[in-house]
Amino acid sequence: MLELRNITKCYDKRKTAAVSDLNLKVNKGEIFGFIGPNGAGKTTTIKMITDIIKPTAGDILIDGVNMRDDPIKCKQSFGYVPDNPDVYEKLTAREYLEFMGDIYAVPAKERQARIQKYSAMFDISNALNDQIKSFSHGMRQKLVLTGALIHNPKLWILDEPMVGLDPMSAHCLKEEMKDHCKQGNTVFFSTHVLEVAEKLCDRIAIISKGVIAAIGTVEELKEQAKSGDSTLEDIFINIVGGSGE
Repeated sequence: MLELRNITKCYDKRKTAAVSDLNLKVNKGEIFGFIGPNGAGKTTTIKMITDIIKPTAGDILIDGVNMRDDPIKCKQSFGYVPDNPDVYEKLTAREYLEFMGDIYAVPAKERQARIQKYSAMFDISNALNDQIKSFSHGMRQKLVLTGALIHNPKLWILDEPMVGLDPMSAHCLKEEMKDHCKQGNTVFFSTHVLEVAEKLCDRIAIISKGVIAAIGTVEELKEQAKSGDSTLEDIFINIVGGSGE
């Protein structure tokens, strides 16, 4: 569903690459976790996948389509939740969701059903007619999640999606991620909450200093790290060496 081929990103003011020669394949029906220390290249990678920034080199394929060849078709295939829920503050929540529905040409009946479903799930139904500028960080996160899922995309790309969510909403999102993948779809998400990644993900990649340091199931990561019965946190510290950037 998602494939990265030799992806590299260099910024003009940096002598070293933020992401270097990264190769990754995420399969249909898979919840894939993407973890690493601050500055390791997680958000840079996600922004390249979503075409917010262009890679210096390499190719990104979504559902078999190369982002360079047909970016619109690729973008129609995924829903994206950024690490910071910045949205149009002067719109009401409903106006924002209608706007997202228009962008993805979601039919009116399906649109309203999904707005109703997710706004109820995330407990923002009573705030749909309020301006977004009045929303807390957590409410904005719920709104952005709803907007990203309104077109029922095959691929969910979520950058720290649990941040700001209350426990019930976080639980509901995790259940939705599982159900989405049971239908043959895909979830690619980053998180600093290693317990969530350990319990939720089919496979996990650990990125450090712009390169993939390890990839596999939790059991496979244990073998790579020679950590025996350790937790994902232990494996992470073992592989990354406890150093951020």
